[in-house]
Amino acid sequence: MLAARNLTRRFGALLAVDDLSFEVEPGTVLGFLGPNGAGKSTTMKMLTGFLTPSSGTAEVFGHDIRDDSLAARRQIGYLPEGAPLYGELTVAQMLDFVAAARGFSGDQARRRMADAAARLELEPVLSQTIETLSKGFKRRVGLAQAILHDPPVLILDEPTDGLDPNQKQQVRQLIREMAPDKIIVISTHILEEVDSLCSRAMIIARGRLLADDTPPGLLARSRYHNAVTLTLDEPERAASRLGELPEAREVEVRNARVTVFPSGQGDLFQAVSRMIEARNWTVHQLQLEPGRLDEVFRGITREEAA
Repeated sequence: MLAARNLTRRFGALLAVDDLSFEVEPGTVLGFLGPNGAGKSTTMKMLTGFLTPSSGTAEVFGHDIRDDSLAARRQIGYLPEGAPLYGELTVAQMLDFVAAARGFSGDQARRRMADAAARLELEPVLSQTIETLSKGFKRRVGLAQAILHDPPVLILDEPTDGLDPNQKQQVRQLIREMAPDKIIVISTHILEEVDSLCSRAMIIARGRLLADDTPPGLLARSRYHNAVTLTLDEPERAASRLGELPEAREVEVRNARVTVFPSGQGDLFQAVSRMIEARNWTVHQLQLEPGRLDEVFRGITREEAA
């Protein structure tokens, strides 16, 4: 497994990461969330041995990142923030350099390079220098070097940053394909990626762990969890009637959208559906809300800031 043990990092008077501990098992895609300056990238740098902790340590399949750093780093593929690369090299030269650094040569190196290039669709730019590539292609080259040696642990800092929608979908699908037998830690600001990719999510702020749950578990903390939203004509009149339901705790109206929040007494969705039918309302949209991750994220991080 991958384990953080009381990881702490100070930069002078600034406490960037504060006694952070967690474990991640194979088959887990962990979404690492937090506002800017929360300590996400600093934690990732310590997990990979790129940055020495002020105190605490991390272990990668039993190898301590401080005392057995080389063995630990062999287990990791790392995509850093900004994907720093050698701009004067071509994409092929960059991948060849990484293959050699990882101990591959000859046909084995060529197979690894070809596989990584194919999975990130880099074949059209293999002979192009990295400094001439778009931000999206640079990001894909950075991801290709991280997966080239097929490591059991992937640490990916904003892996879809700078990608267009098609490229984002391609990278997300690649992560899904790799997920069953790997530990994958993803730092992201895109909350939809957590919902679509991750089996677990951690929220940190000011270097502290504030929440550690599955995405459905975090959604269950949302005020909107199991609320019913409908779009219809004359929303104010409908809201007044819906507020009379014993299954409703509160009603919110925004333009033509009415959101009814559950009281916990009975099935709210069925109660709303019955009222729609009984009053013959023309409803343009009706949905049961799973919850809103952005609202949970804001609530947790604002509470910490306060």
